[in-house]
Amino acid sequence: MQEFSTLDGAILVDKPSGPTSHDVVDVIRRKFGIKKVGHCGTLDPNATGLLIIVLGRGTKLSERLMGDDKVYEGVIKFGEETDSYDSDGELTGSLPVMPMTLAELNEEAAKFIGDLMQVPPMVSAIKKGGVPLYKLARKGIDVEREPRLIHIYNFRFTEYAEPLGKFRVACTKGTYIRSLAHDLGQQLGCGAHLTSLRRSASGKFDVADALSLDAILQLSTVELEKRVLPFLKLAAA
Repeated sequence: MQEFSTLDGAILVDKPSGPTSHDVVDVIRRKFGIKKVGHCGTLDPNATGLLIIVLGRGTKLSERLMGDDKVYEGVIKFGEETDSYDSDGELTGSLPVMPMTLAELNEEAAKFIGDLMQVPPMVSAIKKGGVPLYKLARKGIDVEREPRLIHIYNFRFTEYAEPLGKFRVACTKGTYIRSLAHDLGQQLGCGAHLTSLRRSASGKFDVADALSLDAILQLSTVELEKRVLPFLKLAAA
């Protein structure tokens, strides 16, 4: 049996706002000279938080780790819709926000708990005929998207001061929080979009145990090895 190296496994990165998940993979690959590097679950460029980066033979576990449930925290703005369902997109509609309390908002959010057939946003990496939807969206093309089965374990707002609500959601893989924000706005009749998002957990892993990308890039290879979660430990988890 081939021996595992000290760089076969995964590291937990607290992704900053700005770079894509692929950018994070690329910069770690180049900095440490590791041939095989991947990530487990894409975060949008402006999203922050936990990004599991798999290294070397740890990439063999990427699909398994990607399948874990996720926890997110973020902010939704009510009264405005965008074409991407988040603040990166173009404004497509604006409506008055009806008066509501935090308790009333949570009553509406609770209606999303359970199994849902969710339609992915047009601005996404999902492919239609081999072409990513976001490329079609840039050309002004809107195509029908197949709904996907997801599960929302919990969706709750912790603060609300019109028009902004701070929330926490626990869900299965493949859930688009942007779509959840959009759909809640549709349900309320005023529209809504996601203004910020942070992934706080994925499976058994928590962002509290992650290092910032800047901190990781300052490590030596020896120091990085000490941060790696070994392949065998991940496989047994």
